[in-house]
Amino acid sequence: MLTIPIRSIRPQDQKPDGLEGFKIRSLKEVLAGKDMNQELHRHDFYFILVVTKGVGTHEIDFIKHRVTNNSIFIMRPGQVHELVLKAGSEGFLLEFNKQFQFSASQTGNSLLRKAANRNFCKVGKADIQRLCIPLQAMLEEYQLKKEGFETVMKAYLEIFLIQFLRYQQHREPVGTKATTYQQEKLQEFLDLLEVNISSEKLASAYADMVSLSPFQLNSITKGLLGKTVAELIEDQILLEAKRHLLATSNQVNQIAFQLGYEDVSYFIRFFKKLTGHTPEAFRKNFG
Repeated sequence: MLTIPIRSIRPQDQKPDGLEGFKIRSLKEVLAGKDMNQELHRHDFYFILVVTKGVGTHEIDFIKHRVTNNSIFIMRPGQVHELVLKAGSEGFLLEFNKQFQFSASQTGNSLLRKAANRNFCKVGKADIQRLCIPLQAMLEEYQLKKEGFETVMKAYLEIFLIQFLRYQQHREPVGTKATTYQQEKLQEFLDLLEVNISSEKLASAYADMVSLSPFQLNSITKGLLGKTVAELIEDQILLEAKRHLLATSNQVNQIAFQLGYEDVSYFIRFFKKLTGHTPEAFRKNFG
């Protein structure tokens, strides 16, 4: 049974005096005058790509985005993506695992979860310049490695995330802003959904996991995302199914089993109801 390739931050990729579970590089360094063509894969770490100047495409969970000047991409662990960047692109690439930021502070933890809710953001020239200030400072700390550089870098990362979220919140429609409590509960639910979708598909079970009643959790998801908990569960199942259908050659019955369905025919009916295609037809038409 094939699986989607998973990339990790490998210790051998880092210098002996580097920071475990973290890398920041300039795109010039990464590209080294060549095009980048990354085939479909997923990470077990956070991935932040900030393009100040560049051309390419970035497909995240089968949604294709154009890479242009002043583009920002933030990916959560587990998401599937395919990236093409043309030589001469400029900006920054950050890669870090959960332990790096989550161990820094609860504030950093919350900021990262909120920022990673949105995979793609196009900003103005002045905004990208402001956002690059902490990134450039972080890159210098990472390269020089002076005493206490780990603490300084985590602080710069939090500054970047705060500025990024300010940009997002400034452009949110009136009435969509959430309380900190609502946002934290939503993020907790979405994190649990990604991890447990193959084994748990009941809305009431997820409500229990986040210590809310089903009504309370539904109220939060409807208010912030416009969808019920049940609809978000269906969305996650469908996303995982698409990931397996388009990124592996596994048979439909194998995929159904991976997603926790013993009745393959039920899985096929579920998939067709939501997409209008059987799994095999979807693979043939979109693969």
